[in-house]
Amino acid sequence: MTTRTVDAALSQQEIDRIIAALKTIRDQLPFLVGLSIQERRQLSKMGRKSQTFSVRALDMAVQHSDIMPRHLDIEAARRDVALFESLNPILQAVNHLRELLEDTQMLAGSEAYAAARLAYSSAKVSGKNLGLDEIVTDLAQQFRRPRKVQAAPES
Repeated sequence: MTTRTVDAALSQQEIDRIIAALKTIRDQLPFLVGLSIQERRQLSKMGRKSQTFSVRALDMAVQHSDIMPRHLDIEAARRDVALFESLNPILQAVNHLRELLEDTQMLAGSEAYAAARLAYSSAKVSGKNLGLDEIVTDLAQQFRRPRKVQAAPES
């Protein structure tokens, strides 16, 4: 595995600009909705097969509108299919960006944690009688494992 490193910083001004840019994107999508976990579970999901089914069924409904129920809004359903399809490339781009953000954050965190462990180890070994005992003891709590409680013998 190639060792990857990241060495970058973001100023508060850059963070604010990025968040403003994301808000601009969000403002371009005023119809977005949020769903609860329960609502997500209850909805039928559209995949490749159900997308094909939906398009074909709606085409058939247009051709045979005389036998369709009056409350079936075929044009609204077609707009839903079109929106589903339109959101796909946006979603792919956002997912790719999210993956890059998560990977970069993970790498930065890993590097910072590795450096912190090295600093702690060095202070443990070389910091005796230099006034570091209290901080080293405090930092040692990170690595303390809870003792296993032995079950009482059954009678």
